[in-house]
Amino acid sequence: MRDPRRHKVEYGDFQTPIDLAREVCSLIARTGFHPASILEPTCGTGSFLRASIETFPEAVRVLGFEINPQYVVQAQQTMAVEFPQAPVVVSQSDFFVTRWSEVVALLADPILVIGNPPWVTNSGLGALGSKNVPTKSNLDNLNGIDALTGKSNFDISEWVIRKNLEWLQDRHGMLAMLCKTTVARKILLYAWQHDLKMESASLYRLDAETFFAAAVDACLLVIKTHATDSIKECKVFDSLDAQIPTNVFGFRDGMLIANIELFEKWRRLAGRGLKGWRSGIKHDCSKVFELRLDNDRLMNGLGQPVEIESQVIFPMLKSSDLAMHRKPHRWMIVPQKTMDDDPVHLELDAPRTWRYLAAHSQSLDSRKSAIYRNRPRFSVFGVGGYSFAPYKVAISGLYKKLAFVQIEPARGRPVVLDDTCYFFPCHSEEESDLLYELVTSDPAQEFWSALVFWDAKRPITAQLLNALDLMALAKHLGKECEVARALAERQIVEYREGAYQRLLFRETSPVYRAELATDESKGNL
Repeated sequence: MRDPRRHKVEYGDFQTPIDLAREVCSLIARTGFHPASILEPTCGTGSFLRASIETFPEAVRVLGFEINPQYVVQAQQTMAVEFPQAPVVVSQSDFFVTRWSEVVALLADPILVIGNPPWVTNSGLGALGSKNVPTKSNLDNLNGIDALTGKSNFDISEWVIRKNLEWLQDRHGMLAMLCKTTVARKILLYAWQHDLKMESASLYRLDAETFFAAAVDACLLVIKTHATDSIKECKVFDSLDAQIPTNVFGFRDGMLIANIELFEKWRRLAGRGLKGWRSGIKHDCSKVFELRLDNDRLMNGLGQPVEIESQVIFPMLKSSDLAMHRKPHRWMIVPQKTMDDDPVHLELDAPRTWRYLAAHSQSLDSRKSAIYRNRPRFSVFGVGGYSFAPYKVAISGLYKKLAFVQIEPARGRPVVLDDTCYFFPCHSEEESDLLYELVTSDPAQEFWSALVFWDAKRPITAQLLNALDLMALAKHLGKECEVARALAERQIVEYREGAYQRLLFRETSPVYRAELATDESKGNL
């Protein structure tokens, strides 16, 4: 017997309420767009087909496609009863094998492509053993580690809507799709990077909890095509009935910009190819690697006492610690000093630590992330000389605010951070003080605010932080000095561990991808 809950997840099955479909079609009509042809590639039970025919009765052809045979029958029956004279055809079809170029070629301009494609990721489908996925799962032909660490995971709706937009190139048309807000931005970024032709782009926020009982940021993405060039901006409206945009985001200098007006104000502070900000240490096994003091005894996350050499343990901070301005109250076992180190050296240098890790080898060897494949046993990631800098300026990657924290040594040891944090290494208290003054200044805060999308799952990234040129900022603030130059130089120095550090970046730029591909070809990974 089919599990309805599994089916809902597998097919991203969030059927559009008819009232919402009518609101969307009314919005389209208000823009002055009147289609001759209407296409819904994933029509479900037919809400958008109904609303489209009601709103645009002059359309000469209306086509709906759906993979679920029960929904196809339901939609066909609804169309036959409510619109017996309408030129509508509903067919059963798998989106991923349909010859869409042949379908679209038969449609007269202007074309409206409308719908609500599946809200599910390819990795989620893979976990279910589903076959309802596109043949090519590496959406952006990512190189090396990018394809292994999560960047190749994508929402099926993103894949679908990209294809929808490509159909409308060199055609007079409109795309109107419900999707997650993050997906809409990814689609626009793809379009801008590939110079797809768009006359205009608008994003209308909607309450997914009300319409779909889904706790996600969702929107209606509307794109008009019928242009020789592509606009590089998107207007943002707070609701479907809003008349005035509250923001404009877009594409500048190869970057996705959250606030165009604010970015133009501080554009002179933007840097390129900078690498000073780092992710913390990634180990993926907190119960083994993270320790607490209990009555002067170190205890691991399993409640076991731990006796190991002091040289391999460091006071640590996590995102929540930074947010709460807490002093270190945990310790992290760091089995290597650089990414080139093999923890096997502990067998001689720190035998108690080696025996401890070996005793928990089952947990460590079963870490799921692909970055541990073909790496020495018990390895961690995001570790290098910068990890052990005595002073740091750090920020949480999870909390949605630009709140920086100065970190100094604790108990005579440098403090390390986990991979939910980002930090800039400082060699002295003087460097830390100046850097903190720079990054908390109004120009820095406004510059980063122009780039950050606060509704993203992890809005703060190393790429975001590294977009700010510290020397340009220091000059603007009249803080240019030897300390500032030392900090700025640290932004451009290529650490040997740099390639490994880039493995942890969640939003890697095309420049970094190219560099990483070069590293792989040279055998550096």
